[in-house]
Amino acid sequence: MDLTTTYMGMQLRSPLVPSSSPLTEEIDNLQRMEDAGAGAVVMHSLFEEQLIMESYELHHHLTYGTESFAESLTYFPEPDRFRIGPEEYLELIRHAKERVDIPIIASLNGSSLSGWTDYARLVEQAGASALELNTYYVQTDTKVTAEEIEQGYANMVHKVKSSVNIPIAVKLSPYFTNMANMAKRIDQAGADALVLFNRFYQPDINLETLEVQPNVLLSTPQDIRLPLRWIAILYDRINADLAATSGIHNAHDVLKMLMVGANITMLCSVLLRQGINHIRCIEEEMRQWMEKHEYESVQQLQGSMSQKNCPNPNAFERAQYMKALQTYKPEWGRIYEPSYYYG
Repeated sequence: MDLTTTYMGMQLRSPLVPSSSPLTEEIDNLQRMEDAGAGAVVMHSLFEEQLIMESYELHHHLTYGTESFAESLTYFPEPDRFRIGPEEYLELIRHAKERVDIPIIASLNGSSLSGWTDYARLVEQAGASALELNTYYVQTDTKVTAEEIEQGYANMVHKVKSSVNIPIAVKLSPYFTNMANMAKRIDQAGADALVLFNRFYQPDINLETLEVQPNVLLSTPQDIRLPLRWIAILYDRINADLAATSGIHNAHDVLKMLMVGANITMLCSVLLRQGINHIRCIEEEMRQWMEKHEYESVQQLQGSMSQKNCPNPNAFERAQYMKALQTYKPEWGRIYEPSYYYG
């Protein structure tokens, strides 16, 4: 059974790739993922804002009160003499490359154009096999247009791609007016792969403390529907490879994503719930299904149920929406009139 796949020019032993999460912060975990059968690993994200904040905080504590004793300033080294910045992250990449044989994909979440390019060069120099650009951008200025936002994404990808020689993937959100057009623009800007989709964590309100607080919700198997649709639509329409993420919890989820055209499938929530060794279970279930249905390789699966190749291409568009509404039966058995569906 041939489970190998290619992703951004890299030959992977399996399409099962742990995505960026707290699990990928430890080298021991990266080794366990390799032993369990992972084809590659995406490291946890390096956040530009966090590095800037740490630098400001250190400078504040070193200089606080020194204006009262001017001569004391000469005893303190400048902040750039300390290990401020991405050094710890870069060191992790170097050690990971020494300890594991599978590709190590760095993850970067920038907030400025210079940050994206500068840190991209650093992770390349540290030995990362590839770089995933983890885009998270919430625009609140009512004067900024959708075109300006989308052009900003394309410019950033073009600049990063021009700055490094390693392949880059772009992890996008689905919140664009025309996702197909946006995918094409990012592809043309130089992205080697698209990762669909980034799950934005939305804030919540604590009613006791009256504070806005983070709220992390792990994915469920139902979350595969959105990336499944768009990977199916984009397959063979763009040059970039396609990585599926969100809601992939078992072998059936992996197989579906491969069939609509994904090169790899990323695992996060299921590993946080079930543990790293669950990669073995998913792979074994994949092998059993493929053997039962007489598939000899992942390549035979890829794209076979994409919009381009499936028997009913309209199933991924509006026709499926209407069919879903017309065939749904309420769980309690009550029959709605057609107008209720659209109310």
